[in-house]
Amino acid sequence: MAKFEIRETLTNIGTLTARPSAFLVLAGFTAAWLVFERETLDWHGIATLATWAMTLLIQRAEHRDTQALQAKLDELIKSSRTASDAVAEIDDKEPEEIEKLRDNRRNISERSRLDT
Repeated sequence: MAKFEIRETLTNIGTLTARPSAFLVLAGFTAAWLVFERETLDWHGIATLATWAMTLLIQRAEHRDTQALQAKLDELIKSSRTASDAVAEIDDKEPEEIEKLRDNRRNISERSRLDT
């Protein structure tokens, strides 16, 4: 039970870092650094902040691309008569659950291919 909650929390944190509010956290952290320890904000500190900002930018772009791809796939799945609706809703599951489902489907597909 606790393992599931940790996984869900980590997934939620990953999703939150793709939101614009994550940049507000970075701005707040930078402002606090300037106010409380201005003398330690040297080139190393600026590089740290730049790395954090780039990480957030990459995370946001990746999240946008993933959501767009997921929407397209959902539309294709829903338009197919032979597709399962459960597959279209798989994005609500945890990554480990998705891997298990993919493995199961892959095994079923291999078995049916071998049977023919």
